[in-house]
Amino acid sequence: MLSRNANEENVKIYYAEDFNIEVIKSNSDYDGDGIDDYTDILEGAKIDAENKPKYKDGYYSGGYPREDEGVCSDVIWRSLKNAGYSLKDMIDKDIKENTSKYPRVEEKPDPNIDFRRVKNLMVYFERNHISLTTDLKKIDQWQPGDIVVMQHEGLDHIGIVSDKRNEKGVPYLIHNGGQANREEDILEIL
Repeated sequence: MLSRNANEENVKIYYAEDFNIEVIKSNSDYDGDGIDDYTDILEGAKIDAENKPKYKDGYYSGGYPREDEGVCSDVIWRSLKNAGYSLKDMIDKDIKENTSKYPRVEEKPDPNIDFRRVKNLMVYFERNHISLTTDLKKIDQWQPGDIVVMQHEGLDHIGIVSDKRNEKGVPYLIHNGGQANREEDILEIL
């Protein structure tokens, strides 16, 4: 279980403006709801965090777990869905067209699980999106709604950057590692 503080109720929360950091807004509003995509993705992650799906890894016909179940990768597709994107469809298409690039795809693609494997998500994002800094000292470059892929204790993990920050300006991470608080100050220990 990944967790830094089981009870963060008495911890002062900071935001970008506390550090004179401009929050970047997306020029895109894919779902046409009047909210930019970065904000939509962040809101989707917060909704998933509030729902606190039980940490349960499994294989699901159709690919999607129940709303009350999930793992770290489920935070990502649920967040993107809130902005109108189908991560499953995007990854299924890319895997079909570039199967050899995906180490977790064995003999043939499996749309029931491929989009939920962190290693596949790493490949997809490296191939299709801009890679940003991993330097936590560059706090202005960590933006709400960014996707973070990492390894912790030999395990692949993924989450969404929060709008909340700690006293040093390092953002919180919205993720599901089975911990009670799904939005937490954990990036410095991962």
